[in-house]
Amino acid sequence: MINPWRSEMPLLMIVLLVGIFIGKLFPHPLIVLLGMVALYLGYHLYHIRRLFNWIRSGKTNELPQGLGIWEEIYYLIFRLRRRNRRRKKQLIRMLERFRTATAALPDATVVLSPRDEIEWFNEAAGSLLGLRRQDVGQNIGNLIRYPKFAEHLRKGDYHKTVGIPSPIAESTQLDIRVVPYGEDLRLLVAQDVTQLRFMERVRTDFVANVSHELRTPLTVIRGTVESMIDQSDRLPAPFARGLHRMEEQTLRMQTLIDDLLTLTRLESPSHQITRNPINVPELLRSIVEEALLIPHESRPDLGLEIQTPKGLIGGEKEIRSAFTNLIENALKYCESEHSVTVSWKEDGQGVRLDVIDTGPGIPAEYLPRLTERFYRVDAGRGPGGTGLGLAIVKHVLARHDAEFQITSKVGKGSCFTCRFPQERVASIPQPQKA
Repeated sequence: MINPWRSEMPLLMIVLLVGIFIGKLFPHPLIVLLGMVALYLGYHLYHIRRLFNWIRSGKTNELPQGLGIWEEIYYLIFRLRRRNRRRKKQLIRMLERFRTATAALPDATVVLSPRDEIEWFNEAAGSLLGLRRQDVGQNIGNLIRYPKFAEHLRKGDYHKTVGIPSPIAESTQLDIRVVPYGEDLRLLVAQDVTQLRFMERVRTDFVANVSHELRTPLTVIRGTVESMIDQSDRLPAPFARGLHRMEEQTLRMQTLIDDLLTLTRLESPSHQITRNPINVPELLRSIVEEALLIPHESRPDLGLEIQTPKGLIGGEKEIRSAFTNLIENALKYCESEHSVTVSWKEDGQGVRLDVIDTGPGIPAEYLPRLTERFYRVDAGRGPGGTGLGLAIVKHVLARHDAEFQITSKVGKGSCFTCRFPQERVASIPQPQKA
């Protein structure tokens, strides 16, 4: 199309020249010139009104007629509206495909506004969360009334999930995740994990039952072996050595069963954690003193650094078990030329325990799996263990809202760090000096 300004400028010049020519025929040429300019402006106001009425009517198929620049304006707006209409149809088709795909998902999906109001949900949300069409616009917290869910929304820590029963069936267990997207919008996804929780409970119950069943015969075997060892001086040397090996293995099986029972207890939902103040400095001194009393052929140097008198709020028995596992694990894999340092200090966001050793270290590829059950880097490395110690540590720290971090370098040593948040820190009264 020809540049509209090329036709508009001559039109303006013509209006001015005509105004000047006619003005010379009258005694007041300025008034005539202003009148011609007013007619020119009136022409544009007329087209502005036509443009306004056209846009307000929404008639996208009718193109108003105009001259000069108005012809170009009408055409550009018409083309823009036609393009937007095509784009709108594409977006509608995409939205329909999204809704169709989301509706087919077995997981409940709910779109939440910045004020936690329901904007849209799929069919699964109706069967799992009990939502109805009239619930659109309602606050999700008024429909799913569980304290854990409300606290999860209030904190806004969407990296974690929250488990609650279904509002319409207490026997159905849901795992809810909130995913932020767009401008302050959030997508709530609820997954039915009833079968998964059932299988976990079956596994836990199986381990607990087997451990309990093995405990009694193992106690009888251990007692019998100890009684025979007391009379080992009357037996030939090969039999005596065999009895000592039997004693070692029964002790190892006893430790394995105890660790399995501890893990089962920690994983049990009925096992509630206590919230008592724990004097961590005194607890660490006690653990270190007990570790030094255990006979060891090549004991490394063991040091304790207490840099803060702060304690913790939680279960003292569980914390003792976790800290003992970390310290004994470090001593187990170090030789006499190495050293182990236990440090308790504040780090600005809470308190932390560092168990640092200068032992052989752990290859980086093994670090992510160290807290798995029965996982050991090398079965022939060190004196051996049950492979459950770090799994117990992980569960205990998770129950105390703490983070567990392992860093290591081959040939340089390892550092096991437990970070406790500020809400778990307790002020322990210090004894007054005389």
